[in-house]
Amino acid sequence: MKILWMVGLILGLVTNAHAVEVEGVQVADTANVGGQTLVLNGAGVRTKFFFDIYIGALYLPSKTESAETAINSKTNKRVWMYFLYDEVSKDKLTHGWTKGFEKNSKTNFEQLQARLNQFNSFFRDMKKGDTVAYNFNADGTTAVIINGKPAGSIAGEDFQHALLAVWLGKKPADGDLKKAMLGED
Repeated sequence: MKILWMVGLILGLVTNAHAVEVEGVQVADTANVGGQTLVLNGAGVRTKFFFDIYIGALYLPSKTESAETAINSKTNKRVWMYFLYDEVSKDKLTHGWTKGFEKNSKTNFEQLQARLNQFNSFFRDMKKGDTVAYNFNADGTTAVIINGKPAGSIAGEDFQHALLAVWLGKKPADGDLKKAMLGED
């Protein structure tokens, strides 16, 4: 996988392609959030029990390998997901978000709970090919866009940090995906 990724990266640089390919899916090298062009920091695959669940991509104003910088910077950011698995139920998604928040935001989990419940209400069963974009706006709001349609938004920089920590925190859902999103892979 690493060799294929490196070959793809080199070919992309040589041909000036504007996307990176992950598991056969084109991941754009830029994204626009709040009128700002962000660059692809890194992308990888979330796996569970040997199954590929989704591609996760992190977009920032400039590249960093620091999880703390990615989480705590007061800038526009995006995480983009592309589902690879045939179907991921809403229950599994919301359970995953809740566990991720509990693991990475223990000290303020109760303070986040009502907004997490609202966030979880945005989701439905996700099927192969579905996409979710999480736009982390510099003003502290997080907008969720499912298959190109706004699903809702959540206020609070603390919520942004907690959500980003699910991927990039000290106890991420998938350590290999964290490394890939931080461009360490």
